[in-house]
Amino acid sequence: MTDENKNIDEVWKEAAEKEKSASREKDGAEFMPEPDFSFFLSTLAIQAAIFLGDIPNPSTNEPEENLPQAKFIIDTLGVLKEKTVGNLSTEEDSLIDKMLYDLRMKYMAKTKTA
Repeated sequence: MTDENKNIDEVWKEAAEKEKSASREKDGAEFMPEPDFSFFLSTLAIQAAIFLGDIPNPSTNEPEENLPQAKFIIDTLGVLKEKTVGNLSTEEDSLIDKMLYDLRMKYMAKTKTA
């Protein structure tokens, strides 16, 4: 795994942990994190990774591959990239580029072996 892929995996893990934390109660009230674009991208990337079979499905705790659904989410991230040109911070632009590259490479690897 390249350093770039490790970075993306770490972002996904952080997003998953934020999501878990968001569902926990804080001071007797439901706590939700502040919405931001990077968190939104990360949740989509996590979903794609689940459908690629790289991350266990949280419902079953088992890897479940669904390549058409993975492609749909990867393509959705691509649409977001196209539609937000010129409106992203440097960090957001870099994040979406890295996510798209990593997910597309993983998808291609899966479809070549399928």
